[in-house]
Amino acid sequence: MKINLVMIVKNEARSLKRCLTAARPLVDEMIVADTGSTDGTKQIALKAGAKVYDFSWVRDFSAARNFALEQSDGDWNLVLDADEYLRPVSRRKLESALKKGNEQYGAGKWMGAILRFDSFMDTAVMGGGKTAQGEKTVSVSSALLPRLLPRGVRYKGMIHEQPDTEIPCILLPLQADHDGYLVEGKSERNLEYLEEAVRREADHPYYWYQMAVTLRGLSRLEESLIWFRRLYEGGARESRYWADGVLRYLYTLMDLDAAPFLEEALTVVDDMRPVLGGRADFCFVCGLYYMKLVLSDVQRYIGYLPRIEESYLECLRIGEHPEQETVAGTGSFKAAYNLGLWYEVSGQTQKARTYYGQAAREGYGPARDRLKGLGKS
Repeated sequence: MKINLVMIVKNEARSLKRCLTAARPLVDEMIVADTGSTDGTKQIALKAGAKVYDFSWVRDFSAARNFALEQSDGDWNLVLDADEYLRPVSRRKLESALKKGNEQYGAGKWMGAILRFDSFMDTAVMGGGKTAQGEKTVSVSSALLPRLLPRGVRYKGMIHEQPDTEIPCILLPLQADHDGYLVEGKSERNLEYLEEAVRREADHPYYWYQMAVTLRGLSRLEESLIWFRRLYEGGARESRYWADGVLRYLYTLMDLDAAPFLEEALTVVDDMRPVLGGRADFCFVCGLYYMKLVLSDVQRYIGYLPRIEESYLECLRIGEHPEQETVAGTGSFKAAYNLGLWYEVSGQTQKARTYYGQAAREGYGPARDRLKGLGKS
């Protein structure tokens, strides 16, 4: 079987060499469609052994993806972005997984997903997402993405494009790291395209989700709520992005930090517990929320105080499940750290040390800082 890497790029000199170097052992050919680079991207691709084609940008990511795919003669096309870096895996292991998929579904009648780990600047811990020295921390979330496409499958959607097919998608032994969310400027670019996309397809829940996430990323929180509410009330609940949209909706309501928004969040938390209560990331946001709710009006909400501890203990009971597309640590070191904070502020020093220690053993720097502080005290 022939496996080709198929990419679209523009001004990706920062990351392209690393991306191609990681992918090269798995593929037979590397095909790169350039949409107008001016920073040496094309030269990097050529030096790495890729076939490079020029594509005149037409404000449509699917059009560019499909042009690139049309240059490939592979049985399978591995689609990556330049800021995604495959973790090492053997070609033999990948081919074995493809053969098993063909036996189960039939050749060309399914597509493969990769597990991507996204780095981003974190603000979702009780300590504000900072170390004791005031430095922001980088967190990692996971996402399952359909990226190994059989011959003939094409894309649809002018932005945040998706494969235009209903064939099943199964997880392959492919994992990738992604650092694009740490690069500034993409949200502003995406918003322009998204606004055009929702004008074209006003009833598409996926664009509601992307509008909400993009506006939140730009700190336009009240504007993002319009789209979060629309997704929550009328979105495709069976979709892979809906649960993430609900969680970001809750974080947005908490960030706005006013009584009406906290009351709205309480309704969402209560409604979603039967639906999302088995996810560590949902229990984690509940722990954060109950703390904020109680502090907003202690006399009124004091009855929710025990739910803070209960939420984080449930996170640890559930554990880590990256296949659920969660933030790393919500089922382990972050939950343990927040439990440590909770026990510390409530005067339960020994329990605080226990959970700080658990988080510290998993390499979480802020927990080590808190342990040092307890030692001095």
